[in-house]
Amino acid sequence: MVRTWDDEADVVVVGYGGAGVCAALAAREGGAEVLALDRYLGGGATALSGGIVYAGGGTWVQREAGIDDDAENMLAYLGAEVGDAVSAATLRQFCEQSPALIDWLTEHGVPFQASVCPYKTSYPTDDYYLYFSGSENSGGFRDLAKPRQRGHRAHGRGVSGKALFGPLARSAAARGVRVRTGTTATRLVFEGDRVVGIEARTLDGAPAAVRRRFAALARISSKPGVYHQGLRRAVQALLDRIERRYAVAVRIRARSGVVLTTGGFIANETMVARHAPDYPWSQGLPLGTAGDDGSGISMALDAGAVAAKMDALSTWRFIAPPSAFFGAIAVDSRGRRMIDESRYGAALGAAIATAPGHRAWLLVDAELAAEARGQIGGQSVWFQRMQTERLLRMGSFSGRTVEEVAARAGIDAVGLRETVDAHNRAIEHGSPDPLGKPDEIRRPIRTGPFALLDISFTARLTYPMPMLTLGGLLVDEETGAVRAEAGGVIPGLYAAGRAAVGICSNGYVSGLSLADCVFAGRRAGSNVLEHLQRS
Repeated sequence: MVRTWDDEADVVVVGYGGAGVCAALAAREGGAEVLALDRYLGGGATALSGGIVYAGGGTWVQREAGIDDDAENMLAYLGAEVGDAVSAATLRQFCEQSPALIDWLTEHGVPFQASVCPYKTSYPTDDYYLYFSGSENSGGFRDLAKPRQRGHRAHGRGVSGKALFGPLARSAAARGVRVRTGTTATRLVFEGDRVVGIEARTLDGAPAAVRRRFAALARISSKPGVYHQGLRRAVQALLDRIERRYAVAVRIRARSGVVLTTGGFIANETMVARHAPDYPWSQGLPLGTAGDDGSGISMALDAGAVAAKMDALSTWRFIAPPSAFFGAIAVDSRGRRMIDESRYGAALGAAIATAPGHRAWLLVDAELAAEARGQIGGQSVWFQRMQTERLLRMGSFSGRTVEEVAARAGIDAVGLRETVDAHNRAIEHGSPDPLGKPDEIRRPIRTGPFALLDISFTARLTYPMPMLTLGGLLVDEETGAVRAEAGGVIPGLYAAGRAAVGICSNGYVSGLSLADCVFAGRRAGSNVLEHLQRS
């Protein structure tokens, strides 16, 4: 039994990103003393994200925008989108509680705005903050449920993840949540079968100049490091050196329990390769911070926890903006069409993952290309504009005929000609699109010159492909308690966010991971108090 502790609280939250701050707030609202730990500066992948929360069922934002939605309609769509990632009861609860989730975020200062994006896009400009963030209005799904905009973007310029995390962190601080940054959890501490605390290493006692340097390096590793993995590795080596020299071991008691919200494991190449050996993960852009290394998941597994869906990765291939590109056709190396192009980018990414050689191209004709160029300025934020310009200039093959452009791109010309003819014929005859693309989005491909835009996984320099892991620890879906390999749950241990299996663990659409962080974080933070209240 551990007899001495260096710090203690009722609830200890390990990892202080989106799920962590929501768990901390929920526990604090229940009357607990809360201590949150983060290896770096807090914020995690949430602060780097687009700040999209997937919510519906009649949120105040939807109502103000004049969009009628209800829980049953939301459930009909999500049931088809996420499958059995969670139980039917949990998914229904998620949908029914969705308006209250937005209310809760609003109460804690997160700004939303009811400005509806008038075109389909992967991420709206700063003029719009409510949009179709999934495949709600794509073929098949619109037959199951009325398409409704549910992508609630936190109001802030550029990518607005900080506009989501920042207010929550300030609200938590105002309510008395303590945060220790530069602190890495290393082991769970048990008394009998119950988690009663953690062992960690902290820079709290390091000289102020060292802590400032650590913070500066952590900021570089965070955002620039997403786009340049070599830079991240170099900076990480410096961070590791500081930790080895200055970090000291501490024991932290959790009187009621520990909540793991340490994120996924996309930053751990070895772990990704072990769980998804056949997936082309090495060709992607790891989306997250260096803290998304799976350490929290591994720490729990070492203590007898069980994980699931660890081979589930989401890879994103966004073709819009410009929205005109939804009228193009996506083909593989055989010239065969792959998907309804209006689907969310993760669905296209999944299709490319199973294509021969992970190769794919977007075929556009002269009319589509001209329309797309005219939309770039008005529909794109800076990183989208840069991506589209690179794709059109550096990742493009052109030809006067379909056969000529196929030969230049190195794909099957006969197959591509058959695909284009079948596509055009269906439009001319008023026949349904064989892959379900809605009629109003379809465009004939007939006016030369033609272009094949390389959207293959291998086109990393011209067209980066974000990736993240979706699997994690299995939890009791009523409480968020971590399930044990031996059966039941591990008393005193909870998990949420991408450290755990959640709503988005089968498939991803924008905002679903952050919404799950809020939903599951609040669930864990509320239920971890049960032991304290009993005692």
